[in-house]
Amino acid sequence: MTSGQPHPHSQEPTLTIAQVVEHTGLSHDTLRYYEKAGLIERVGRTTGNQRRYELADLAWLEFLIRLRETGMSIADMQRFAELRARGNVSVPERLALLREHRADLADRIRALRRNAAALDDKIDHYERLLDQPGSDDLS
Repeated sequence: MTSGQPHPHSQEPTLTIAQVVEHTGLSHDTLRYYEKAGLIERVGRTTGNQRRYELADLAWLEFLIRLRETGMSIADMQRFAELRARGNVSVPERLALLREHRADLADRIRALRRNAAALDDKIDHYERLLDQPGSDDLS
């Protein structure tokens, strides 16, 4: 993430908040919230005080989206962001946090598969009932 100041000598193109919104699907408010919550470092700004995101910011935001979409809590996301800001010294802690999250995700996926199988069984049951004329038991 940027340090809060635009990089005047950087050759890397920067993105406006509108471009980041379009690319990530996050709202303006969510981006501001992520910054305020410490999930992203203070974003660089132009002399007109407009946020300017770098490509590295976009990659980090995309990872945050994956964490959120897989059910990681904001508190754990903040913890991960804090660890990331500490650099390579925190790699073992980040790895442990991600492994724990991945295990939780695997548990949820197994539960969803069981639930999907139960729904499939019920759908099959109703389809068989509809194929039997005169059946009164549609439970």
